[in-house]
Amino acid sequence: MKILVLHGPNLNLFGRREPHIYGTTTLAQIDERLQALARELDVELDVIQSNHEGVLIDFLHANIDAAAGALVNPAGLTQHGVPLHDAIKAMPFPVLEVHMSNIAAREPWRSHSIISPAVKGTVQGLGPVSYLAALRGLVETLRA
Repeated sequence: MKILVLHGPNLNLFGRREPHIYGTTTLAQIDERLQALARELDVELDVIQSNHEGVLIDFLHANIDAAAGALVNPAGLTQHGVPLHDAIKAMPFPVLEVHMSNIAAREPWRSHSIISPAVKGTVQGLGPVSYLAALRGLVETLRA
C-alpha cells in the first residue's frame, strides 16, 4: 500500500522557523519518524516537499493510479490553494490534512482552510505527532 506525504511551502524550515509555534523537530526528523511508522504498518511512503504549489499538484497527478491515500500539510497554501484543493478533490483515494499547530487557535486569517472541504479529515495541533496520528488513522481507514 503506497501512501503519499506532501509537505507544502516553508516546511523545509521546520526546526528553525518559529520554534515557539512549530518546535525544534526538523522535517527530516518528521520524515524519519513517518518512515519508521510506515515500516511498522507495512506500507510504503512516497514523500515530497515543495515551496511551489504546482509541484505538489504534479506529484498528486503522477500518483493518481498508484497511491492508496495521502497526507497533505498544505502550509501557506491552506488558506489560498484553490488549485491544490481541486487536485485533492480529483484524487480517487482519501487524503488527510495535517498541521503541526492548531490553526484555529492562531491568527484569525489562518483559521479558515480552503483545503479542509476537499479532504476526508484533519489532524492538527499535536506537533510532529500530528503526522504520525494521521498516518495511523489513514492506514486504519484504508484497511477497514
